[in-house]
Formats: sequence, structure tokens, C-alpha cells
Amino acid sequence: MKLAHVIAAVLTVTVLTAVASPARAANVGFEEVQIANGDEAPLTVGIWYPTDAPASAHRLGDFTQAVATGAPLAADAERGLPLVVMSHGGGGWYDSHYDTAWSLAQAGFVAAALSHNGDTFKDQSQVMKVWRRPQQLHRLIDYMLQTWPQHAHLDAARVGAFGFSNGGFTVLVAAGGVPDLAAIGPYCAAHADHDLCSALQHAGVDPGTVADAPASVWVHDLRIKAIVVAAPAFGFAFDRAGLSGVHVPVQLWGAADDRHQPPPFYEDAVRANLPTPPEYHVIEHAGHFDFLPPCGPQTMKLAPGICTSEAGFDRAAFHERFNAEVVRFFKAALP
Repeated sequence: MKLAHVIAAVLTVTVLTAVASPARAANVGFEEVQIANGDEAPLTVGIWYPTDAPASAHRLGDFTQAVATGAPLAADAERGLPLVVMSHGGGGWYDSHYDTAWSLAQAGFVAAALSHNGDTFKDQSQVMKVWRRPQQLHRLIDYMLQTWPQHAHLDAARVGAFGFSNGGFTVLVAAGGVPDLAAIGPYCAAHADHDLCSALQHAGVDPGTVADAPASVWVHDLRIKAIVVAAPAFGFAFDRAGLSGVHVPVQLWGAADDRHQPPPFYEDAVRANLPTPPEYHVIEHAGHFDFLPPCGPQTMKLAPGICTSEAGFDRAAFHERFNAEVVRFFKAALP
């Protein structure tokens, strides 16, 4: 098994969900676009936004969402809308948190989620080159604020970022964090039985040989004014100095029964080392993949391990709460 595939399976997975959007008073528009990515292949982006156009059921991957495709922004968008960019976990794609994006759009935000080239379910060839992700997120913000046909309706002073797992790592870096990837070796020396370390060993890779990246490779984006971070990957790689540059409001989420990124080495480490205490939520009886929407039939068949929650844990009900809390946080942080 290739190392990239092993790491992607450990950190997170493709999310091809199948949950119909709940009925709401306002409608949500949706479009998929391709944006420039330097000399590489374009980035695929999904964009959700408020609209006055009538919504109908549309398939996207393994789920159905109620959206108006290609519709104009809502008439009151002239006032300037806040933007939230979204980063999925390793091996996912832009729809990985479609329900959160839909909820943000219904609440008056524009939510733009990208598929990270080299770290999607179709292509995991660059999964360990995690510095590529903040670079791609930066390009997404550039596109949304400068090139998107409806960019004039966005408020460049009200930009937030959301990320899960590898995406949580991504938005921490984008907001000013500098990780120490050389920490993987000592971490695995002390915790050889943890998923990341056992996967590396199974692949025949010595964790101590994972090289660090120079500080200059980590792209920060001062346009980001608030972040939501769920179960961040490589949390142990952020010490106090590494997070000293994160000065925006942070909403941090953890799963009490996360067996893939077990406490206290991931969101706990981030919480302890942020210069300002975050708004913190730890979800009892939740596992790592409960931050992904409930699975559809295809995902349940192909990857049942990411679809099964602990007995008695209602993932759909949790996502109603989760999405509402994310919306509330961004409304307060991006007034």
C-alpha cells in the first residue's frame, strides 16, 4: 500500500454523503467552478450562497441537496456578504461538509469549499505535503474576492475559514500557525500504537525520517478574521510558539471518543497552546468521523468504518446542533 493512501485513510476519508437539506425559509444557490492553481491543474470549488431563486433537489455525489443552481445572489446582497472558505479532511473533496456550507448560505454567508489537489479521494499523491493546502486556500480567497463573477457583493473585511481534520490543520496555518512536522518522529516513538504511527510502520516508513518544512513554506492569510477547527490533524505539531501568530477568534471542536486522533494529542494540544483560549466544544460519545454528515448508501458500502457511530449517538441530530453553532460563531465573529 502506498504511504499516501495509508496516511489519507488514517487522517480522514472521502465523504460522499446522502442527507437531504432541511426545509428553510431562505433559498440557497449553488455552483461548481474551476479556479487557477499556479502551474498545476485547476482547483475544483463548490460555492453555496443565499438566493431568492426557487430551490429544487439536485444530486451531488452520494447525496441530494435543495439548491438553485447558477442562480443570482439574493437581492439584499448589495450590503456585502461575509465569506467562509472551507477545507476538507485528507482524501475528501469539496462536498465533505456540504450541510455546513448549506447552513451558512441559508444564514446569509457565501461558503466556498475547495477540493485540495493531491489530497482527495481521487488523488492522494501529495497527501503528506500538507503545506500545499494553505497555499490552495489562499488561492481560493483570491478567487472569491477578486475574480468570482459576484465578488463585488462580498465584504473583504468579513472572511472566515472552516476546516476538519487535515482541513483543521490547514486553517490553523492559514490563520498564522507554524507547525513542526519533525515532531512526528518523537510522537510516534512515544505512541507507536496510535493510528498514524502504526500506519507508517505498516508501510515500512520510519516516522523519524519525516522531514520538517521551512517556516517560509507555510502560507498565512491576514484576510481571515475567524476560524472553526474540528478535530485538527497533527495537533501535537503546534507548540505555543507555533500558534503564537494565531490572533483571530477560534471555535474548536473535539470528539471525546476519537480513536483516530486520540486525546490529548490533537485538539487538546491546540487548545492548550493558542495564545487566546478558543470557544471549545467536546462532544461526548462522538468519534472522529462524526464531524462528517451521515453517510449515504454508496459510502456505507465502500467505507462503513467512517459511517458507523457509537451506539446511541445520533449523528444527524448532532449535525443540526453543530451547524447551528458554526453559524452562530461566524455571525458573532464576522459582524
